[in-house]
Amino acid sequence: MTSDFLPTLEIEDLTARQAAFEILNSVLGQKQALDHVLDGHEGFKSLPARDRGFCRMLVTTAIRRLGQIDDILNKAIDQPGQTSVKLMQLLRIGVTQILFMDVPDHAAVDTTVRLTESLDMSRQKGFVNAVLRTVTRSGKEWLSRQDETRLNTPEWLLKIWIEDYGLRVAAEIARANLVEAPLDITIKNEADRNYFGSVFQASELGAGTLRRISGGRVSELDGFNEGKWWVQDAAAALPAHLFGNINGRTVLDLCSAPGGKTMQLAAQGARVIAVDRSAARLTKLRENLERMDMASLVDIIVADGTSWRAREPMDFILLDAPCSATGTVRRNPDVLPLKSPRDVDRLITVQASILRNAFAMLAPGGILIYCTCSLQKAEGEHQIERFLAAHDNASKIAITPQEIGGITECVTEDGDLRILPYHCAPHGGMDGFFISRITKL
Repeated sequence: MTSDFLPTLEIEDLTARQAAFEILNSVLGQKQALDHVLDGHEGFKSLPARDRGFCRMLVTTAIRRLGQIDDILNKAIDQPGQTSVKLMQLLRIGVTQILFMDVPDHAAVDTTVRLTESLDMSRQKGFVNAVLRTVTRSGKEWLSRQDETRLNTPEWLLKIWIEDYGLRVAAEIARANLVEAPLDITIKNEADRNYFGSVFQASELGAGTLRRISGGRVSELDGFNEGKWWVQDAAAALPAHLFGNINGRTVLDLCSAPGGKTMQLAAQGARVIAVDRSAARLTKLRENLERMDMASLVDIIVADGTSWRAREPMDFILLDAPCSATGTVRRNPDVLPLKSPRDVDRLITVQASILRNAFAMLAPGGILIYCTCSLQKAEGEHQIERFLAAHDNASKIAITPQEIGGITECVTEDGDLRILPYHCAPHGGMDGFFISRITKL
């Protein structure tokens, strides 16, 4: 982390760290999604920009490195099983600053001890001070002996990745997940591409994504509030480019919220029917469409994708199926501690149901794009294999490297896209994604 994000460490104010404690407790203690917690945390939103950046970095780093941090704490605490959940969050905040952030040891220890007192846990001050001072003495040595890829990935998930890809690739995936993703944006109008490419000193990746490596609050960047662009990972931007020319055509976007792909389709000239079962997530889609001045191009429908039917057969359907989101860990590190094998099993069943319903609405000769931001083949390759085996009137249309900006390493022998977090590593990597293109015979 660069010092640009650090608040003035000499100040007495503990507000940023207290917000971090509360957010971390909500995510790890109460199993709430990080984005949801940040959106609703008034203390976080009211912080000055610099402190807000520090708080976010503190929280995301603590979650991203949770396995390593807890392993360190298990070594530093005599009886680790006796530590309360709240006390563990405090210690995690301290260890994160000591070992993974650009904060002097004395400041990390002192502010965590004072935070302990401010949270009416004064009797624990001595314990917190002793544990964190042990970490300042021995933590870096313990860190050097850790297997970071194993410790920071749930065992059940790492086992699946090993089964799907082999040990070497699974380790590369886990290692790539420890690096925060850069900021990728999709431009609304091609005429603005050169301007924003220059302003953001951005590189191009995939099928037209602009990648900005340096940080900054998104809403304060040039052109965001004016609706010139939106945030969308380079991998997530690929599916909407695989229909060909859709100018003036109608496209059904199933499971559409929060709307990045919906806006892509509309920007390509399509009339979009956006369907999602979550009214709350569709509210976010409406807000995005209003900001982008695209609301008139999209019909929004609150409905369940497993059963909703269009009035007539559709020539183009985009199904970004609900999934475990394990391909987005670089952006959403809370995915790992919050997901379970049971979640994945349930989602596989839902995906199959929506896929069958989507295909039933597809017109003969039409194109259905199926995609997920999951790394498990059960939600991608195996899902499509089972579907094709059960539908002899379904056929795959192979995707070519030329359609996705020449990223050959993502194209499989079967003509699908299997994008892994370390693909395009010299350019900053990509979200994990699976994409398949199907037609009805």
